Amino acid sequence: MDAQIIAQILTVTIFIFMFAMIVVDKIERHFVTLGCGLLTLVLVFGLCMHSMTAVWETLNVQNIFTLDFWYQAGEGAESSSGINWATIIFIAGMMVMVEGMARVGFFRWLCMRIAQLVHYKTVPIFITFMIMSAVLAMFIDSITVILFLAAVTVELAVLLKFSPIPMIMAEIFCANLGGSATMCGDPPNIIIGTSLHYTFADFITNTGVMAGVSLILVVVYFYIVFRKELSQSGGEVTENLANLDPKKAITDKKGFVISIIIFLCAVVLLITHAQTGLTVAFIGLFIAIVTFITSGKAALAIAKKVDYKTLLFFVGLFIVVGGLEETKILEVIAAFIQRISGGNMYLMIAIIIWISAIASAVVDNIPFAATMIPVIRAIAKAQGMDLSVLAWALSMGTDIGGSATPIGASANVVGIAVAEKEGYHVGWGKYCKAVIPVTVLVLLVSTGIIFFRYL
Repeated sequence: MDAQIIAQILTVTIFIFMFAMIVVDKIERHFVTLGCGLLTLVLVFGLCMHSMTAVWETLNVQNIFTLDFWYQAGEGAESSSGINWATIIFIAGMMVMVEGMARVGFFRWLCMRIAQLVHYKTVPIFITFMIMSAVLAMFIDSITVILFLAAVTVELAVLLKFSPIPMIMAEIFCANLGGSATMCGDPPNIIIGTSLHYTFADFITNTGVMAGVSLILVVVYFYIVFRKELSQSGGEVTENLANLDPKKAITDKKGFVISIIIFLCAVVLLITHAQTGLTVAFIGLFIAIVTFITSGKAALAIAKKVDYKTLLFFVGLFIVVGGLEETKILEVIAAFIQRISGGNMYLMIAIIIWISAIASAVVDNIPFAATMIPVIRAIAKAQGMDLSVLAWALSMGTDIGGSATPIGASANVVGIAVAEKEGYHVGWGKYCKAVIPVTVLVLLVSTGIIFFRYL
């Protein structure tokens, strides 16, 4: 049998095994991807292809030591295959910043302050927390957003005597929706942006429009669906109000002010990085260094709290996807999508957005997005299509599709876990009954906007 065919069979087998193990979730996912990445390097590139070039291109370490990696000429010169170090460095930097903000009580203060502004009324809290979840998730990892929002929601529910389950489900969906609006909102978007060289402004003016229109419909939808449960709440709090004082949430006043300044600095750098020429890798590293310096003695504690397992998960994932690319498997997939769509752009867009959504509802949307990027690049090249249109379809499909089930996205798992820990059970039936219809609604809106605006 031809060595190329053997390499392709091995690569696909490793990829399917990796996906299956991630879904089964018996072994921590970073071990799964790193193990499968090692198999790809040794079995596919080593034994089958005898190609150290493929190994070197996939590891992509040399790219970090070029000026282009840190400063624009920039992301355009970045290797299109292998480990996307820009994504990993940027996410690590944002993790450091978020841990710094959490340490001084920023998120808890924000939740308590908004609850105070709406006078602790259930329905206004429900609506404002949905909007706050979406807005925060535009700039901060949705897992962190939900972790703090869900915890505060449970605390408010106890004092105001309402069920926190509807509010937590709505917050989860809005966090995923808000994450779709920007390049730094969700990991799939970070991967898409760094791989295809799109900026923060590119996302906010494209997927951001779809997310903004959808958010209005989503808020109305969840209010209609849960209005009876919300109206049955006690709604009045007569004691323990002191427990909700926003000022008590701040653990370090000086650090609190500094963390806000760093956050605003990160937002400005991201919004202007197309103009300044600073890459997202530079921004992530810069924000991390500033956070460590200004945290003083707490820097070590912050460093320990960074989610290194997720970063290692990305490293292994990129190696396995690099294997699919080096063995030309992704070109085969691209050709298949072109064939079944008959070259029809409308059908091709629909296939990408809906298949992405369905897949992301049952498996982790991060590996799916990473796998599909070279596929849509190949499709755009073969069909002469605008690559950005396919990118926006992939972004919305993966980001929104992950909302449909309790396991579709990390934010879903975290939010439900917080509720369960406090004794509020969120079953698959209740979750899917409420969330699947609104997921379909947002996907229909996104598909319609793409058809109307770009085709």
